Amino acid sequence: MNPDMPYKLACLCDLRDAQGRLLLLRRIKAPNKGLCSPIGGKLDMASGESPALCAQREIEEEAGIRLPLDRLHLLGLIAETAFEGRGHWLLFYYRVLGPVQVEARTMNEGTLEWFRPDELEGLPVPETDRRIIWPLVKRHEPRTPGGIPGFFSVHIDCRGGDLRWTVDQSIPATDDGPRH
Repeated sequence: MNPDMPYKLACLCDLRDAQGRLLLLRRIKAPNKGLCSPIGGKLDMASGESPALCAQREIEEEAGIRLPLDRLHLLGLIAETAFEGRGHWLLFYYRVLGPVQVEARTMNEGTLEWFRPDELEGLPVPETDRRIIWPLVKRHEPRTPGGIPGFFSVHIDCRGGDLRWTVDQSIPATDDGPRH
């Protein structure tokens, strides 16, 4: 492994519509070129941007909607060692609370499209997403409307082509809605 591999900080944003469909980007740029993934992007390190502000900015830039920070729930923290053999990633996975309305469209990063969760299995997605991230997201979703998603932290080792992962923390969803 290259000891000088860069470490990158980014966010992924999980947006759902009123039918429960998931907004994914069919990427035309690296990383994950040709694959479907949630919208997101790298934190602006020069300005000291926070992960939540990055998610808010990326949602506005890519989906065209401005959401208040209190609609962003940190659902997952994903550390990937040697992703695609080119770098390490620390990903902040945000689930937008409540439905959003976004038109499917093509933009400079690729094409935004809506998919039912049961369609994920047939889509071209990164192997880390298919085997690890999507199952963790599903496991931490609330089972009732108004419930709050849980939280997970996972470390994925992508070295050698054989994915190995460890779930460092797992907090289940609460199905009784927010507490005041």
